Amino acid sequence: MSELLEIIMIVSFGASWPLNVAKSLRTRSAKGKSVAFLLFIFFGYIAGIASKFTNAAYMAQFADKWYVLVFYFLNLSMVGLDIILYFRNRKLDKEREKNAGV
Repeated sequence: MSELLEIIMIVSFGASWPLNVAKSLRTRSAKGKSVAFLLFIFFGYIAGIASKFTNAAYMAQFADKWYVLVFYFLNLSMVGLDIILYFRNRKLDKEREKNAGV
């Protein structure tokens, strides 16, 4: 039951990341985003993944419970992509500001 609740939590958190990435792609702007927030979330997912790999009970049943990590890695990749887009969009914002000042 605890694994099911954990999956619900991870899926709930993860549902917002594709929307966030789509917005970053569409707007091509970093305005309103916090890279610190994204990095905290990114490292939180890394900690969650590490906790699975260091949990002896989980690893003993890994063949039956591997799917839990799939959700962690999926969310981690979405947040990682959003971090990359943040830096790309920040560069685009600076270029627009520079060109507007010319």
